[in-house]
Amino acid sequence: MTNQFLQHTLFFPMMIHGLGFLSLSASLVLPWALTGLVQGQRITESFVKDVRQPLTDQEIPLPSRKLISSISNATTYYVSGKGNDRNSGRTTSSAFRTIQRAADLSNPGDTVLIMDGVYKNAHPSGTVIDIKRSGRANAWITYKAYPGQRPKLQHNGWHGIRINDGASYIEVDGLEVVGNNGKISRSYGLSQKYNQSNPLTNGNCISIEGGRDGRSHHIRILNNKIHDCGGAGISAIQSDYLTIDNNEVFNNAWYSVFGCSGISVLNSWNFDNNQNYKIFVTRNKVYNNKMLVPWISNGKIQDGNGIIVDRGMNKQKGSKLSAYRGRTLIASNISYKNGGGGIHTFQSENIDIVYNTSYMNNQSPGISYGQISVNDSNNIKVLNNILYSERGKPINVRYGGDNVRFDYNLNANSSLIRVSGSNDMIADPVFMNASGGDFRLKPTSPAINSGMNFNRVTTDFLGDPRVKGSRSDRGAYEMR
Repeated sequence: MTNQFLQHTLFFPMMIHGLGFLSLSASLVLPWALTGLVQGQRITESFVKDVRQPLTDQEIPLPSRKLISSISNATTYYVSGKGNDRNSGRTTSSAFRTIQRAADLSNPGDTVLIMDGVYKNAHPSGTVIDIKRSGRANAWITYKAYPGQRPKLQHNGWHGIRINDGASYIEVDGLEVVGNNGKISRSYGLSQKYNQSNPLTNGNCISIEGGRDGRSHHIRILNNKIHDCGGAGISAIQSDYLTIDNNEVFNNAWYSVFGCSGISVLNSWNFDNNQNYKIFVTRNKVYNNKMLVPWISNGKIQDGNGIIVDRGMNKQKGSKLSAYRGRTLIASNISYKNGGGGIHTFQSENIDIVYNTSYMNNQSPGISYGQISVNDSNNIKVLNNILYSERGKPINVRYGGDNVRFDYNLNANSSLIRVSGSNDMIADPVFMNASGGDFRLKPTSPAINSGMNFNRVTTDFLGDPRVKGSRSDRGAYEMR
């Protein structure tokens, strides 16, 4: 990546970063507060358990959590597809028409409840919600679907949701964000393969942006349906304290010239010196994210990953950030049939990749990174996963890096296993219906009761208890 490209992406953060597997890597992610409990935090609170015991491969201390106090003067704003921005926004019958109107008024502790309707960007290069106002540690700002309703943010601009200017303590919960892929053809996308300024092909669904105008921290992206954006599904640049939990992310990254992925975190930044878990990518279902247009930097199709943690060491030329010191947990995700790898780390450190199911990724011709790939990354644990590759393609890949451990994984359908542990197994995982996207395990699966108990993770993909038998199961689901 050249300095010019780095500068361009920082000055135009609507564009996501594509980086090659052996040279660079792509796409981005999001934050979570470990300092509080509010609506939505119970998801990760039950998912990751805070205990203080001696360090083992299973146990790494988490920061303590403090209860977030309620704000007596907090306001709830309502937005409706039938509303009007001249209304007060204080009741369902006086709702605003645009989410942006509520975002422009929000203060710490406020909640924006979004009712049924289709919400679009106001102008071609615009964003449905541009969030610039921050909450506080004890008073987050929450954007969420009104109970029982399904609002849709449909955009053909640079972003569906953009969190920027250092906006922090923000939660986005239960929304559908859909981009422009369904309205353009592959031939049109290819005709734009040198056009860096076209939002129709390069727009992201959700962007968390860092750079000269500030870096965001304490962001939660929960329970959303995110799809059909030409750029990234969920991306985070130069951010910290991110949680991405229980999202469905699919059909993204098709037409961007910047080499995007489904969920990605790039150039993570140290908000503080905490070296415990601060970035969480958990319980997401990520599929059919792929590149159909080559990366403009080198003319290659080499990203379109399901999940990627990218360049956390911040050692690329021109970077002014120190290496990210916090830990990252990637757990209980299902990543399948993406163009690039299922889960991929590049020049990043201190990552635990546990209890994931990665199935038939590397769908793009010429990409053979493996279901889980560790590239030039240090202090990585890859444990209790199910990795199912196409025949003749690698199960996993490791290029360089120190202190990398693969163990207790179930490898299936391919004999190309680049790295393995003494407790790995080669077997059919016996899925319920993998071709239909059902990766639960049948009772005869060898993955059941054969994993290593990883005490930091207490629930599975569905939120059920992680250990139901004598030992935990391998993969995203805990069956019995």
